[in-house]
Amino acid sequence: MKTKGALLWGPGTRSGWSVEDIEIDDPREREVLVRLAATGICHSDDHVDTGDIPLDWAPILGGHEGAGIVEQVGPGVTDVEVGDHVVFSFLPACGKCVPCVAGEQNLCDLGAGVLGGLTLDGSHRVHARGAGVGAMCYLGTFSPYVVAPLDSVVKIDKSIPLDKAALVGCCVPTGWGSAVYAAETRIGDTVVVFGVGGVGMNAVQGAKFAGATQIVAVDPVSFKREKAKEFGATHTAASAEEALTLVESITRGRLADRAVITVGVGEGKLIQGMQAVVRKGGVIVCTSAAPALQTEISLDLLTLTMSGKRLQGALFGSCAPRNDIPMLLDLYMRGLLKLDELVTTKYSLEEINQAMADLRDGKNIRGLIVFDQ
Repeated sequence: MKTKGALLWGPGTRSGWSVEDIEIDDPREREVLVRLAATGICHSDDHVDTGDIPLDWAPILGGHEGAGIVEQVGPGVTDVEVGDHVVFSFLPACGKCVPCVAGEQNLCDLGAGVLGGLTLDGSHRVHARGAGVGAMCYLGTFSPYVVAPLDSVVKIDKSIPLDKAALVGCCVPTGWGSAVYAAETRIGDTVVVFGVGGVGMNAVQGAKFAGATQIVAVDPVSFKREKAKEFGATHTAASAEEALTLVESITRGRLADRAVITVGVGEGKLIQGMQAVVRKGGVIVCTSAAPALQTEISLDLLTLTMSGKRLQGALFGSCAPRNDIPMLLDLYMRGLLKLDELVTTKYSLEEINQAMADLRDGKNIRGLIVFDQ
């Protein structure tokens, strides 16, 4: 199949995305061809362009957050059929490996290769300029069509709008689960969310859903702080320093029970200031992607030990894709989860570099590329 795709030919060079002709193979064993309705603009794809996520292979077909309709199935596919509506999970879940059967689908062994550029069988499904093209997270949703492994596909109800369903492939569960599962937010908690873009805004939603009574949204961008109030934030602050003063006041000095870090780039120098807002015995969840070569953080280890705080990493918000994607969409259809309000701006595929610039400039909660149906 011949179509269009947004490619990176020089990852790590900030060269931007090239929208050009690509060719996609038919699906093979346990793969499906999906016609996309929409794909989200996620900071993780921009990290590949900037080099924060270093990749030594190119070209790259970006994109990993999307939803669409199955157009063709490969051999061995029985879980879905042509015409089914599906959401992609940027982390596959095989259901058979040790993490999957232990209830940790977000840590599925197949996830080890999501940044490797090849499909599960070690080949390419996408080609351009006579070369094999790697697909981000086995997917490559910066194209109207995707050949995806069945382990990355979650069937959803056809009544759900596909453009909104796309968001539940990455930013929604990552943020929501960071507050609900990783942070283990409890009824009555005070929760601080650092960075309220696409992921952080859903951490706010998750904290509210879990019963937090005070939710502080921290972001230097004023419109994001105001928007966070629509999603459940009770207070806002422009910086970690301002948040500390605020949290001391609203908790009478006790400090916050949980903090979730969802800033665009999780630099190590930020951790000390962010953990300071959390009480003894509290939890700090690191969800932000950090520069891969960064090995040092600023953290008072004596205080961490003596206060019994927990510093917790979270991948996909510790969510289980096959359980939580349908569950979150059910909450949306019941009016209990905001998805429509997450989308700030819609773009065409040809506008992808503008969409990435808007992301870096803090203009969007979530930008969305919408394909012609």
